[in-house]
Amino acid sequence: MSQTLVVKIGTSSLTQPETGLLALSTIATLAEILSRLRRQGHQVILVSSGAVGVGCARLGLTERPRAIALKQAVAAVGQGRLMRVYDDLFTTLQQPIAQVLLTRTDLVERSRYINAYNTFKELLGLGVIPIVNENDTVAVDELKFGDNDTLSALVASLVEADWLFLLTDVDRLYSADPRSVPAAQPITLVKHIEELTQLQIQTATAGSQWGTGGMATKIAAARIATAAGVRTAITAGRFPHNIEKILQGELLGTQFEPHLQPSSARKRWIAYGLIPAGKLYLDSGAVKAISLGGKSLLAAGITGVEGEFYAQEAVQLCDHGIEIARGLVNYSSVELRQIQGRKSTDIAAILGYPGAETVVHRDNLVLI
Repeated sequence: MSQTLVVKIGTSSLTQPETGLLALSTIATLAEILSRLRRQGHQVILVSSGAVGVGCARLGLTERPRAIALKQAVAAVGQGRLMRVYDDLFTTLQQPIAQVLLTRTDLVERSRYINAYNTFKELLGLGVIPIVNENDTVAVDELKFGDNDTLSALVASLVEADWLFLLTDVDRLYSADPRSVPAAQPITLVKHIEELTQLQIQTATAGSQWGTGGMATKIAAARIATAAGVRTAITAGRFPHNIEKILQGELLGTQFEPHLQPSSARKRWIAYGLIPAGKLYLDSGAVKAISLGGKSLLAAGITGVEGEFYAQEAVQLCDHGIEIARGLVNYSSVELRQIQGRKSTDIAAILGYPGAETVVHRDNLVLI
């Protein structure tokens, strides 16, 4: 059966830890496996880290730059080199590839989100393997994904993938960092992300010298992907054959079961594609209506407004400071400060013009 697969490989798997140089044997094996999966009828997308790490090696830098301008310049050097290697390997295997560079803006704006979806759909229909990376050369901090684990999960959600494979420098998730806690217990299957909280999983393992991700970002990515109905697996990047073995039913690495009723594409866009511009604090009645009743948010249920934003921007809906939902507002922050706590029938008299009955309509609201 044909499936859509998103494979993310991290810098720690793509490069040699001692030098930062490319681990060519790993990349060649990965290219061979992805090409074979494509020939078997699967649709394949590769999300590849490594541009900054490769750029550092090319320029002789001994550590990853921290200044944003320098990092962007190094990424520009490394991105071309990385794609040249991929193109040489996949061309040898007669597999066409495409480079897709994304920033968060491409998912924040609805029209660009749809354009990205259509581009992936056409590329996959042509039998191409898109190779995706964050556009480090132009992205600024507030519009960055932060790490390619998050990017890969959002891409998997966007294309409604069947699988997300996160290839990393550990073979699976453990109850603690196995590099420092020898007695750490392996975790092979996670049915609900909340299980990790109950088990008090230690997830804040740092990334490698050349990368940015850690296990915490992979669990965050699994949360996004499984909410979209995408089965997710964490496995060792040095052994790309694990992808095929997992597809054949072997319980390798750590697998996360997808939600049986995934949220709609629009609600996933609101929840994970948008960057909240402010916060609305709610009273207990509004919290209950939204959380349990599936209701829209009315002005009467708002006790406080934080931040400056315009109508149709995303905001966090909070219960005592804790985000419970996210949605698109029908009013600006200036307007909301005037009508918060008031009945919908009073809005026209307060503002001097008629407005929407709801502050956040339930169709534009998603529980977090």
